[in-house]
Amino acid sequence: MKRIHPTAVVDPAAELGDDVVVGPLCVIDGPVKVGARTVLHAHVTLMGHTVIGEGNVVHAGAVLGAPPQDLKYAGAITRLVVGDRNQIREHVTFHAGTEKGGGLTTVGSDGMFMAGCHVAHDGHVGNGVIMANHVLLAGHVTVGDRAVLNGAAAAHHFSSVGRLAYVGGLSRIVRDIPPFCIAEGHPLRIRGANVVGMRRAGFAADAIARIRDAIHRIFVSDREPARVAMERLEQEHRGDPLIAELLEFIRRSDQGRNGRANDRRAGAPPAPAPAAPPAAGRTA
Repeated sequence: MKRIHPTAVVDPAAELGDDVVVGPLCVIDGPVKVGARTVLHAHVTLMGHTVIGEGNVVHAGAVLGAPPQDLKYAGAITRLVVGDRNQIREHVTFHAGTEKGGGLTTVGSDGMFMAGCHVAHDGHVGNGVIMANHVLLAGHVTVGDRAVLNGAAAAHHFSSVGRLAYVGGLSRIVRDIPPFCIAEGHPLRIRGANVVGMRRAGFAADAIARIRDAIHRIFVSDREPARVAMERLEQEHRGDPLIAELLEFIRRSDQGRNGRANDRRAGAPPAPAPAAPPAAGRTA
């Protein structure tokens, strides 16, 4: 049975699943779909062609599905799709996509989005992601599964954060961050491997050791150039899907402008392929 507070405003076109709770002064504007057992606390606003999955908890002041903050947006029907079992805290904003960017912003399941976080238009956030207070993602940003972004980190548009990456607070993300890495600072740099995150994700000890060694050789050690380290790792670990994932992410990123592979999605011409990745200890 749905529970809708008498002060809430719910558009007749909206579809609410079983056991949805709509708190005081909420506004559901448009053909929004809300999955079963989702709870909207006071003053939540859902807009447009937004789909919210099951079992989410959305706290006061959050605005989900508002039109994109893009001067080129001219009112086309675009969407926001949010998965299941997310904790969406106070004053979080997720914006709908733009026509140029594919018309869709997506947020996965089982995430924690703390107060004041922002996911801009055409962003794609994976499952199990944690974004601490006031993390800001510009348009077209991609965040992989189980990444952690600490307080007030901010991502440049078209940048990517790989899965199980860990980003320090107040970091300025202007280049892609490979999977399994710890990155922090201003300018942002790769500091090592996210060993704790990989353990929590259930990675075997030997797999963690291989990834840790690879990240150290590429980004931290100055014993050999990053390009040479990557070539050696590829030869030494043929058939290892985790090492292949890491190397492929780095190479793809280096084809985009300023190390942002998603720049290609903007239709921008990619930068010429470098003869070698930046030296060890490069910025992310």
